[in-house]
Amino acid sequence: MTQTEVQLAPQGQLVIPAQLRRSLGFESGDSLIARTEDDRLILEKTETIKQRLKNRFAHLPQTASLAEELIADRREKAKRENSQ
Repeated sequence: MTQTEVQLAPQGQLVIPAQLRRSLGFESGDSLIARTEDDRLILEKTETIKQRLKNRFAHLPQTASLAEELIADRREKAKRENSQ
């Protein structure tokens, strides 16, 4: 765990020190997502988030279309409602 003190500028800018940027692999021009969690500020590269989501859903078959499954489910529910 790397820890360093940073200062918040009067206009709200936050400068991430070079040592911390290097340890996190942040480079100039990287797209970052900022979110809060339990009174903490969390910065993550969008690529890191994308990879985490891909890994999370990697167990799903590649041929499965979640959108098509959802549409089919909605159509079935609509048929049941209309037949009542």
